[in-house]
This record gives sequence, structure tokens and C-alpha cells, in this order.
Amino acid sequence: MNSVNTSHVSRRDWLQHVLQATAGASLLGSPLGLMAATPAAGHVVVLGGGVGGATAAKYLKLMNPALKVTVIEKNRTYIRPYGSSEVLNRHATMGELNVSYDKLARNYGVNFVFDTVTGFDPQAHTVSTAGGRKLRYDRLIVSPGIQLMYSAYAGYSEQVANSRVPSGWIPGAQTALLAKQLQGMRQGGTFVLAAPPNPYRCPPGPYERAALMAEWFAKHNPRAKVIIVDPKDSFVTDETMLLGWNRLYNFNLPDDYAKKMSSQVEVTQHATAGNLTWVRGKDGGRTLKVDAKAMRISTEAEDIKADVINVIPPMKAGQLAFTLGLTDGTGWCPVHRHNFASTLHPHVHVIGDASVADAMPKSGFSANTQAKVVARAIIEELAGRTPDANPVWENTCYALAGKDYGLFVADVFRLKDGKITRDNGTERYLPLNATPAQIKLGARYQQAWLRTFTEDCFA
Repeated sequence: MNSVNTSHVSRRDWLQHVLQATAGASLLGSPLGLMAATPAAGHVVVLGGGVGGATAAKYLKLMNPALKVTVIEKNRTYIRPYGSSEVLNRHATMGELNVSYDKLARNYGVNFVFDTVTGFDPQAHTVSTAGGRKLRYDRLIVSPGIQLMYSAYAGYSEQVANSRVPSGWIPGAQTALLAKQLQGMRQGGTFVLAAPPNPYRCPPGPYERAALMAEWFAKHNPRAKVIIVDPKDSFVTDETMLLGWNRLYNFNLPDDYAKKMSSQVEVTQHATAGNLTWVRGKDGGRTLKVDAKAMRISTEAEDIKADVINVIPPMKAGQLAFTLGLTDGTGWCPVHRHNFASTLHPHVHVIGDASVADAMPKSGFSANTQAKVVARAIIEELAGRTPDANPVWENTCYALAGKDYGLFVADVFRLKDGKITRDNGTERYLPLNATPAQIKLGARYQQAWLRTFTEDCFA
């Protein structure tokens, strides 16, 4: 990872560096830049009221208030996954994860149908629901999110996750259960987090969760151990996250990371290692089996007895995508990259975590920017114009190595040879030699982003 020299960089210059890395969002995020389309009759139905679906509905109405937009969503309240790990260390409450749809309905005239989609007829352009409704659409946007493959590991199941060994990667009752287990863990106990294989939602997320608990235990349960077992050998933001662990929790960097990073920043290898351990795939970190009764997790390298186990299993597109026949053999939804139109059904667009988006990560920010591109493409198509064949997307993921230790990854994406490709040069991350003030500022940005991002999607 390359970095800029920040030893003499002012706060303003550093902020400008970050903004330049995310410049692709400025036009997409501005409704004033998107309202050139003339009104045209039409009805767009959006399936799924998460980040992608909510953003698409909002920006469709911003771009053309005359358009009828209906969201079909089974839950009356959205529980946001981004920031949900902060429930585990009491930095947030479960109630603070709840997001209302009221402002989308009141401020923009988005219609909501709270029901479960049971199927659709792509020839007749209709969607059917469990409540007996049948809605006709001119364009359909599907934002189905993910589902967790609980059965990927022997001994693990959704029932086990709901009762003894929670995942909590889709926030809800399992998140509350995991928080209760961690906060009540015996003194000197062991917490094991099983990280997922690629691809998965929120690339920095499992490692942020482990870090937040290491920080929590340092204060409330100082002899507790945190062990990450991982099928991978690296992850997004790994160098900046590992450096944070090194500084905050006496984590000793693996030799290959220490050698690579030492040319940019001083790395301390502690005589006494801390209580945070990362077991990589090359060292046997892949999970094989979960024994909920004995509270034991088996990896390729060893069996580990634990007091709390948090399994983040492999993922695939949400069940709705399978119900509608939008997935291929990979378990994800293939799309035409320039407008995220399904390659399997006409007049259907699939956005967010479920879509195949090449270099774009499965993140809320990706879903948000995909939704804006798709909204504009649909507006253009319904008005009889040709959509932009070369859109720009972006993603920014903030994460915490500790309450006051913020980091990020920021990328801009463009089409190249038919694939979505990262196109923002080499600078992606918080520089390894960032000052303490910049690191703390990154944590403040993370908290501010949680608020402003939610407002952009739902308010």
C-alpha cells in the first residue's frame, strides 16, 4: 500500500486528499445535477427497502417527481447493518439501529407496500405478494441484500445461530444475543470470531468487530482473549487495521506485514503479545466445524474452546433474488455493468450486495452509489433517451480499530473492458504515517458518516 507523507500535511490538505479520492461521488450525490430529465409517465417498483432500494426510490423521485415509485418491503422498520457492531461494546443501542421510512413517504411521495414478494411475471411486468397484491411496473429494481449460508460449517445452522452461537451479520435478535454474551462473558474468557470467505458484506467489518471487543475487554475484562480464525490471508484495510491493533492492543504483526510496513512507519513488535490473535488461512484459520454444546470451534489447525463464538458464515444473494430467478451458479446476480440491468430478465435492475459488481465491494456505500446510477439510467430510458454508457461509482468504508482510532478505504470506479474497475490511482487508505490527530479525526468522520449516510438514503 502506498501512502502520502503526512508529517508536514495540514488538516486542510489531508482532507482535500481524502476528497480527491472520492471525487466521483460529488455529481452522483447532488440531486441538482440529476433533475434535467423531463417528466414522463411511468411506474417503478422497488423490491427491498434497504440502503440500495431506499436510495433508488428517493433519487427517482428527486430526478422526476412525476414518476410513480412504489417500494415493497416486508419490514416496517429498517435495521441498519452499518455501525451495528457498536451495539456489542455499548457504543450504540439496538434502538439506534432502527430507521423509519416515514420521511421517504412524506418528503418525496414514495409509496410503501409492507408485504412479502412471492414472484413476478417478467412478460406481464407484474409483481405478486403474499397479501394478494399484484403491482404492474414499467421498470423493476431489486435490492435483495444477502443471506447467510449457515449450513456451510458442520454443526452450524440458523437455529444454532439464533440460540447459542450468533452471527449477527444481519442485525436483529442475533446482534442483541451476541452483545449479551460478550458483555456477560466470564473474566479471562475467550471470544472467537470466525471470519467469512470472500465475497462478503462489509470487508473491514469482522476485523472492526474484533477490535471493538478487544477495546471493550481491555477495560471490563482485561484477561479476556480475542481470537480471529480466518480462511483468508489478507483483507481490505488490513495494514491500517493491523497497525491500530499493534498500537492499541500489543498485537504483533505477522512477519510479512511487519517487513512490508516498516519502510513507511515504525512498527513495534512487543515482547509480551496482547490478547488479540489473528489466525490466517495459511496458518490453518479456515473454520470446519462448530460444536455449540461444547462451545468449541474446529479449524484446519486446531480445536478452540471458547466462552463466546461469533460465526460470520459464507454469503450469497438474498432469498428474494433466488425466488425471482435472478441468480446464476455463483449464488449472485449477474448484471450489465453500465446500468445493473439483469442479464436474465428484461427491465429488471439488481443493485447492492446481491449483484456481481467486479471490483466494487459489497457495502452500503456501493449500494447507494449503484442506486443513483440506476435511477438516472431508468429516468433516461423512460424519457426515450440513451443512458450514460460510462457511469462513475464510488465507495467509502469507514472503520474503527478503537473508539478514537478511525480508518477508511475510498475508491472511485469506472468501466474498463466491460468490467467495473477501480480508477483512483494508488491512494486508497488512511496513510500509515498519519498523525494521531488525523487518526482521531477519522473516528469522528466515521460517526458523522453514520448520520449523514442514513439521511442520504432515508431522509
